[in-house]
Amino acid sequence: MHLTDFDAEAFLRDTWQQRPLLIRNPWNDWRNPITADELAGLACEEDVESRLISYAHDTWKVAQGPVPASHFGKPGKSPWTLLVQAVDHHVPEVAALLDAFRFIPNWRIDDVMVSYATDQGGVGAHFDQYDVFLIQGSGKRRWQLGKTCDGQTELLPHDDLRLIADFQPTEEWILESGDILYVPPRVAHNGIAMGDDCMTYSIGFRAPARSELIAHWCDHLLAELDDDDRYADPGLRAQANPGEIGAPAIEHLHAMIAAKMQDRDAFAKWFGQFSSTPKYPDIDWQPQDPIETSELRACLDQGYALLRSPASRFSFIRQREDCVLLFVDGESHACAGEASAFAEHLCATTRIVVEPGLQQSNAVLALIEVLYNQGSLYFEAED
Repeated sequence: MHLTDFDAEAFLRDTWQQRPLLIRNPWNDWRNPITADELAGLACEEDVESRLISYAHDTWKVAQGPVPASHFGKPGKSPWTLLVQAVDHHVPEVAALLDAFRFIPNWRIDDVMVSYATDQGGVGAHFDQYDVFLIQGSGKRRWQLGKTCDGQTELLPHDDLRLIADFQPTEEWILESGDILYVPPRVAHNGIAMGDDCMTYSIGFRAPARSELIAHWCDHLLAELDDDDRYADPGLRAQANPGEIGAPAIEHLHAMIAAKMQDRDAFAKWFGQFSSTPKYPDIDWQPQDPIETSELRACLDQGYALLRSPASRFSFIRQREDCVLLFVDGESHACAGEASAFAEHLCATTRIVVEPGLQQSNAVLALIEVLYNQGSLYFEAED
């Protein structure tokens, strides 16, 4: 599936992070990529993040997954919503939805959360700190939008949900299968299922906070600093008042910090690794049997295409014309020449056919072997 009635350049220019936008079924052939039963099955698994949210007697309740399979056999009287994170990691058809939004850089994409709600089910009026595309998979959902919120917006007291205390809708739409609603950061919104079998796909985008960047960057720097790298002041002169911290000392101390904090190349490499770290790094996606170079050559000779793992994150930083740093799942790989062009191709598409000429490149083969054995690439025929 792909978008046919959508102008990405106009959207980025006129809408992105500026205002909400309703897009009526722009797909060439919309098909709901996962069934409710398949979603429920994922929610029962230990290594899949899920939540069950219900509302009854003016009270919101949240149960963290895994969800007992017995829950789905009970009809229940109160409306409820099942939320399953990172479904794109487990269902290739859901991961394929991301291809339609590749006009936004890879490093910004978080995951695809899928929700299933019974009639009148929802998660309450709230706002997010990131952009989100809400795709109606099946059924109908009423979406209400309100004002732009901030840190002063009053929230309801709740340990697990950040719900707006006084939500006043200013716009309202009913979305049907294939429709998309784009919501910018901090815009209040509330979705309510109209009937059962209401499924919504939420494509969220990461927006790291300044505090988060500083904290993780400093942690990285601290881990690399040498305790012997200390302040020194040869040629020190006596001062009139020993209690004064003199301007030369402040200048030197500040320079010691700034020299490390403002190293742009070091920051770029760190951020590439930081931003490509898997959402769930504890999950092992490595193949059961590592591949060897001879076997790799044989598979490529037979024309097997390589696929990027949906759970992996790929991005690169250009260092010069024929050299890039490739970042995959928190690791960096210096690539030059043919390997550089191949690395860029890896980041541009999720399906890669290695041309015969590149199959003779030891650098390209070595890169593929590393990425395959860490579970970031796999052969299409193995799916």
